[in-house]
Amino acid sequence: MTPPTTPIAPARRQAAREALALDDEALLKVCDVEFFIASGPGGQHRNTTASGVRLSHPPTELSVTATERRSQSQNKDAAVRRLRAGLQALTFVPKVRKATRPTLGSKRRRLEDKKRTSEKKAGRGGRLAD
Repeated sequence: MTPPTTPIAPARRQAAREALALDDEALLKVCDVEFFIASGPGGQHRNTTASGVRLSHPPTELSVTATERRSQSQNKDAAVRRLRAGLQALTFVPKVRKATRPTLGSKRRRLEDKKRTSEKKAGRGGRLAD
């Protein structure tokens, strides 16, 4: 999961850290667990049983779903893994980028390289055969 691009509130980041410290059972107690009938391929068993799982973690406002398996327990395990990955992404703190300027040496080398390329291309000016 890629880190979010919008700034994350410190309270939300702290809630994600606290949730990651919990084991799976405790994490499920904190979450709102919802079961629903998942659509798609899988036959009559999938279309008649509530095998889809949606986990919502209210402190971080994070919600994940899992519907790829026909088994509710397998979908619940997959949803917990996805929730942990999402919580991990919320805890990521990007480095503050510092503006820098090129050094005099790098400017000199770049200009020398451009001059060398220019001379090389200028020497290609052959005449067309008449």
